[in-house]
Amino acid sequence: MSEHKIDLEWQGSSHSPEESNYTRNHAVSFSDTVQVTVSSAPEYKGDPNCPDPEQLLTSALASCHMLTFLAIADLKGFRVESYRDRATGFLEKGDSGRPQITRIELRPRIVFGGEKQPDAAAIKRIHASAHKNCFVANSIKAKVDVLDT
Repeated sequence: MSEHKIDLEWQGSSHSPEESNYTRNHAVSFSDTVQVTVSSAPEYKGDPNCPDPEQLLTSALASCHMLTFLAIADLKGFRVESYRDRATGFLEKGDSGRPQITRIELRPRIVFGGEKQPDAAAIKRIHASAHKNCFVANSIKAKVDVLDT
């Protein structure tokens, strides 16, 4: 259906012979003009000023869910004025005993405008449909919870 390409580049630098003392920072380019410096999480000797892959996965899921939610709400005639989420991805031991993002919690806060206002049940149905139709959610094993805020 479509392809989604990125360019990733890591460049080693001089460091002490101490084991595992290499830089974790690397560049991810999403286009000719958008580049993000990414690192591992600080717990894994990464740069705390850079996003880590686990945050990027959490962000991708939250963004996909939001975009799908907005599309469904629009189709149903609801006008969303703002959508804010404070998502959390949990890196835990999976069934295999290896670390994985086991679950992601979404905490969306949505403001609707206009005369047609959804009730709580309608919002819950839109979230369920957004989860079912989110490309990223359909691609990962992590459990996704949309929490009431």
